[in-house]
Amino acid sequence: MANTYSQIYIQIVFAVKGRENLVKEIFRDELEKYICGIVNGKSQKVLAIYCMPDHTHLLVSIKPNIAISDLVRDIKANSSGLINDRKFLINKFHWQEGFGAFSYSKSHLDNVIKYILSQPEHHQKKSFKEEYLEFLRKFEVDYDEQYLFEWIDLKIV
Repeated sequence: MANTYSQIYIQIVFAVKGRENLVKEIFRDELEKYICGIVNGKSQKVLAIYCMPDHTHLLVSIKPNIAISDLVRDIKANSSGLINDRKFLINKFHWQEGFGAFSYSKSHLDNVIKYILSQPEHHQKKSFKEEYLEFLRKFEVDYDEQYLFEWIDLKIV
């Protein structure tokens, strides 16, 4: 899109189906690199990513030529394909339907990047459910409880 200039930063959050702890440390790094490749292949840029055992956070710089929902659809479809094709797990892997998308200004990027990269420490104090509901309240997002992720309160080890 000639003569189109933008500065859009979005933190995307999505969960493993059933909120199970299926993203294992032994393949987390490969999964994160693969997701970055998907985003880069769509001509977007990943600024930070962390795949927790039951959910993923990524901060992207996104251009207005792609819908966030299309990007997330492609990330989830292709990354679950990687996990299943490589047989990282015994059972079939799926991401849960839906996602959260939260926008930030350039002045907040350093804090958001630090937050994403410190997910293991963060979740020693707060569950994913608490974190996600906090995002919804902080960003004043109207939501219906019945359409939120399936919540299984598991302590991440």
